[in-house]
Amino acid sequence: MPSGTVETFRPTSGQLLGWTGLVLAGVIAVAGVIEGPSWPVVTGALVFGVLVWAAVLKPRLSVSGRWLVLRNMLETVHIPLAAIEELAVRQVLAVRVGDRRYVTPAVGRSFRQTVKSNRRAQGADAQGDTDLAAQAYPDFVEQRIRHLAAEARELESVGRYTAEQEALAAEVRREPALLEIGLLVVTGVAFVVSLIL
Repeated sequence: MPSGTVETFRPTSGQLLGWTGLVLAGVIAVAGVIEGPSWPVVTGALVFGVLVWAAVLKPRLSVSGRWLVLRNMLETVHIPLAAIEELAVRQVLAVRVGDRRYVTPAVGRSFRQTVKSNRRAQGADAQGDTDLAAQAYPDFVEQRIRHLAAEARELESVGRYTAEQEALAAEVRREPALLEIGLLVVTGVAFVVSLIL
């Protein structure tokens, strides 16, 4: 993949629930102002809204050049594609790099999808091929990242489970989500203060 190219994968779950939660938090906050004002209700709704945003709506998965980018609730993790040793999509996407495991809820399967995927994999072993039209989106994401990681290893001349690949694990970058952390601290303190006063 060219260095400036970005490939973004859509989230697989929680979007409807997340947006419903945000609307509910907004309605409760407005009602708390109009009916009272009741500051514990308003600040509690704000804490809830920030949590819903950070935990359900914010997580994203993308590939940017040679990096797999996991944008999670309170941090963003940049992983060199060539450093990926293993990955699997179950309820969440889990990536193993060296002796560390990185997880994102941005792409995952429901329990039902996991069971179907296991059955399909057993059937593909028996038949020797998998119907791409029947492939679920989480399966596509898993295969796409596997392909990009293999390409990156070939491009960087890195073998799997080698010292070179282990050395790449040191390039993993973790960046805190300062905005979300700040909003959680501010709304949490405001909620506690509103309960005390």
